[in-house]
Amino acid sequence: MKLYAPWERAFNKISTPFEHFLHAQTTTGLALMLTTVLALVLANSPLSDAYANLFHTKIDFKIDNLALSYPIHYWINEGLMTFFFFIIGLEIKREILVGELANIKVAVLPILAAIGGMIFPAIFYLAINSGSESAIGWGVPMATDIAFAISVLVLLKKSIPTSLVTFLVALAIVDDLGAVLVIATFYTEQIHLLPLLLSLLSFLILIAFNRFGIHAIAPYAIVGLFMWFFMLESGVHATISGVVAAMAIPSKPKKTPESFSKQIRKLLDKYDDQPNSDTCNLNEKQKTILADMEENINAIGTPAARLENGLHLPIALVVIPLFALANAGISIDFDSIGNTLKQPVPIGIMLGLVLGKIMGIFGVSWLALKSKISTLPKGATISQIFGVALLGGIGFTMSIFVADLAFLGNSELIFQAKVGILASSIFSGVSGYLWLKYIAKSAKK
Repeated sequence: MKLYAPWERAFNKISTPFEHFLHAQTTTGLALMLTTVLALVLANSPLSDAYANLFHTKIDFKIDNLALSYPIHYWINEGLMTFFFFIIGLEIKREILVGELANIKVAVLPILAAIGGMIFPAIFYLAINSGSESAIGWGVPMATDIAFAISVLVLLKKSIPTSLVTFLVALAIVDDLGAVLVIATFYTEQIHLLPLLLSLLSFLILIAFNRFGIHAIAPYAIVGLFMWFFMLESGVHATISGVVAAMAIPSKPKKTPESFSKQIRKLLDKYDDQPNSDTCNLNEKQKTILADMEENINAIGTPAARLENGLHLPIALVVIPLFALANAGISIDFDSIGNTLKQPVPIGIMLGLVLGKIMGIFGVSWLALKSKISTLPKGATISQIFGVALLGGIGFTMSIFVADLAFLGNSELIFQAKVGILASSIFSGVSGYLWLKYIAKSAKK
C-alpha cells in the first residue's frame, strides 16, 4: 500500500497545465489574503513603527565602482516583482500560442471585454480627478488581480461552467498585458538612452539563444539579470524586463511527440534487456540508459513550461506575500476613514473598479454578443458574465503597484489610493461571489 504525504493526493490530481495554472493562482490568492491581513494588523498595532522601519532598511550591493543601495521596499517592488512580471509574460505567451487566445473566434469576447475593462475604469477615474495632480492615477483601477479573481471562481467550481473560468483567465491575461504597456509607456519619468539600448541588446541576445536552439536555463538567467539592471538604470520600470525576457524563452520542444515516444520505447527495451539488479545499485549501462531517458524527457518539454511550473510556487509563497506585506499595510484611523473615502482619489478608484469594470467587461461583452461578433463561453450565461465583471473589480496587486508608481513621493495620495483599492476589491470580491452563487443562473443542460 502506498503511503501519501500530507497534501500529496491533492497535488497528484493536477493533471493538465491549465489545472496546474489554476492551482497556482488559488495558492497565490490564499497567500495574498493572509499576508494582506497580516500587513493590516501590523500597521495598526504597537509594532507599526518597527513594521514601517523594516521595509525602509537599506540593502547595499557593491562590486568595484558599481553600487546599488535601496530600501527593502524598493528591492521587493523593483527586484522580486520582476519574477512576478516574468510569470505574467510566460502566461501571456502560452495563452497566445496554445491557450484561450490562440483561437481568435474564442478569444474575441475576452479580448474585447478586457479592453473595455481597462478603458471604462480610466474614464470613471478621470471624470472625478481630471485637472488635479491626482489625475496621473488613471491607470490604478485598470487592472484585475487574476489570483484573487480566480480564487473566487474556484470556490464556486460546482456552480459555474469551466468555460467561465477560462474566459476570466483569458480576460485577465489581456488585462495584465494592458497594465504592463501602461506602466512602460505612461509611468516612466525619464529615459536614459544608453542603458535602454544595452537592455535592448540583452533582449536580442536572448532571442539569439532561442533561435540557436539553446534550451538550458542558465544562459537566459544570466543575460536576463543584465537586462534587468540596464532597464533599472534606463528609467523604464525594471519589472518590465521580466515580461520582455519571457517573450524570448523557447516555447517549442526539441523533439516531436512521435520521435520522443519511439526513442523512449527503444531505451525501455534496452533497459529491460539488462540483467536484473538491485534498484539501489544500478549497473553503468542502466545508469546511461536512464540518463538518456532524462535527456529525452527534457527535450520533449520546453524551457517556458519548466520555468512557469517551477516558479509559480515560490512566487506564490514568497514574492507575492512579500509584496503584500510591504505594500498593503496602511494605518487605518476609523474616525477619519469616512473622510478619506470621500477624497477624489479613492472615489475615482472605487467607481473605476466597480462601475467601470461592470460597464467595460459586461457592457462590451453584451454589445459583442448582441452584434454577433462573438458567442458566449460554452455553458455560460450572460448573467454569469455580469458576475465575472464584478470580480474584475478586484484590483489588488497590480493596482497597488501602479498606485506606487503614479503617486511616487506623495504618501498621502498613495494612502488614499490603497484605501480605495482595498475597499473596492473587498466589495467586488464579495458581491461577485454572492452574484454567481445565488443569483446568476446556469445554462440549461
